[in-house]
Amino acid sequence: MAIPKVMGTEIEYGITVKNDRDFDPISSCVLLVNAYREDHPGRILWDYDQENPLADARGFQVDGEKYTPNQQENIARNKTLVNGARYYVDHAHPEYSCPEVTNVRDLVVHEKAGERIVELSRREATQLLPPGTEILLYKNNSDRKGNSYGSHENYLMDRRTSFKQIVEHLMTFLVTRQVFTGAGKVGSENRAHPCRYQLTQRADFFETEVALDTMVKRPIINTRDEPHADREKYRRLHVIVGDSNMSEYTILLRSGATALLLSMIEDGALRRDLALRDPVRSIKEVSHDPTCRRELQLENGKKLTAVQIQREYLEMAHKYVTGKNIDAVTKDVLVKWEHVLGCLERDPMELSREIDWVIKKALIESFMERKGLDWESAQVSMLDLQYHDLRPDKGLYHLLARQGRVERVVTDAEIDAAITEPPADTRAYFRGQCLKRYPAEVFGVNWDSISFGIGSEPIKRVLMGEPLKGSKAHVEGLLTSSPTARDLVRNLRA
Repeated sequence: MAIPKVMGTEIEYGITVKNDRDFDPISSCVLLVNAYREDHPGRILWDYDQENPLADARGFQVDGEKYTPNQQENIARNKTLVNGARYYVDHAHPEYSCPEVTNVRDLVVHEKAGERIVELSRREATQLLPPGTEILLYKNNSDRKGNSYGSHENYLMDRRTSFKQIVEHLMTFLVTRQVFTGAGKVGSENRAHPCRYQLTQRADFFETEVALDTMVKRPIINTRDEPHADREKYRRLHVIVGDSNMSEYTILLRSGATALLLSMIEDGALRRDLALRDPVRSIKEVSHDPTCRRELQLENGKKLTAVQIQREYLEMAHKYVTGKNIDAVTKDVLVKWEHVLGCLERDPMELSREIDWVIKKALIESFMERKGLDWESAQVSMLDLQYHDLRPDKGLYHLLARQGRVERVVTDAEIDAAITEPPADTRAYFRGQCLKRYPAEVFGVNWDSISFGIGSEPIKRVLMGEPLKGSKAHVEGLLTSSPTARDLVRNLRA
């Protein structure tokens, strides 16, 4: 039986500084991350000792050196937040990794809380800059200079499910889910075939089917084997092929359908032959076709559109849940999946309130019609970028949301609460509560451990290999009976 799909996202944001000729992205990111302050005095290290980015899920270790910053750089580049998230500098981008959650509705809440945290830090950091300059942040995936940055999804899986089996069933799904996961993009990039408008921002940058890299020769399926949990029991599927989404509806459907499909893979419920003849070619063909009518060549000789292939997955999903007592969130995902595919089959523009690439396309086409512009206009490209602007008063998605022109799936109150409150049903609760209660004694943190520095004693590392332990139900009594970190460590060993 499939294991619970604990999940999370990692969002890299585009950054620039307006009116700064000497813009340095790395120093700007460091300033941004450190401008965000919480009500605790801790100077907490990120525990890189617990990470191994060179392990490949196909069963080997790749050549290379693991980068570990010194203590000063570590503190300057990393913040572990009281809501259980990590906010840090990744290469030349600020990145927000949301805390582990157990369902996609909570994922939407915590990913959106991340947007607000990053925007709050942008405002604070801008006040430290010279007059006339301003940090600008975009939840998008391309700087239009040939560089793409990621939106990564993570899903807990049973290690007994072979990686070969995952690749076999997941490849076609990831290629074709673009019809509802894309964030939309004017034009093409990375030497891809020219187009006026495409479904996704990332498709042009994928050049191979399966590999470990995330920055060079990007693969559709990433093989990083870094479970952040008990390695004997779990793997973390690291999905790098998706876009950064603004639409709550899109985020929920994207991760909800993917999580359901992964459970089906674990349970052996995918029995239809949907393998593509050329996935790398197909991922670009799907993205470059806003009509969603282009047929893809399958290995078995058949030709189907991406929507028809997604309809096959949906039919298998309905069969899979028949007779099961599924939760309300999963039911909602199935309803939304059905609704979206129905609209895509009739006319994709029916989804101008739900799906990012359609919302953006409708907005741009309306603007072009009013102004008498074409797709090559610089104003159109600016409109494309402005959709992703995090500033509430400037971002076009935020404007549409205020006007009630996009579908919401969570509330502002839920998002605001998630800025400071971790999910109650995963180990993120224990992590966040330790930061709130014992900030001066927390020495280092990783997803699956937390270390305490108590006086002159050796560092005490508490391992958290089970993502569903450390929840409020598991540890509330323990925390209540542990007024100090010393008490906590002693009680954990009792």
